[in-house]
Amino acid sequence: MRAFLLDTHAYVWAVSEPNKLSQPAREAVADRSNRVFVSAATVWEMAIKHHAGRWPEAEPLLSGHWEIVDRLGAKHMDISWAHARRAGGLKWHHADPFDRMLAAQAMTDGATFVTRDGAFDALAGLDLLW
Repeated sequence: MRAFLLDTHAYVWAVSEPNKLSQPAREAVADRSNRVFVSAATVWEMAIKHHAGRWPEAEPLLSGHWEIVDRLGAKHMDISWAHARRAGGLKWHHADPFDRMLAAQAMTDGATFVTRDGAFDALAGLDLLW
């Protein structure tokens, strides 16, 4: 059993367009022996972008989040003090607070981070899957 944390786009694609995920990512999410997590930072990011008018199609994902995550077979990952401290202290020149939090959560909790975003390649110590 392995643990995986989904980047925001990976979560959205897993529930709405799974064929956009890479084959290894699709297999990891579909394997019910794995622990798949969706971060509170993902909901935070979607809500901010939705309410700013930059992501209007996020409304169903926000309003049905708990049920959607459950159907996916995933678990919620809250943001802890340890996550916050690590995110702020990452030796990584990347200013996006959502990306920093997601990376810190994966690293702190020993999860493989599922992302297509190449910016994470520069972060030493982060186990990636795409």
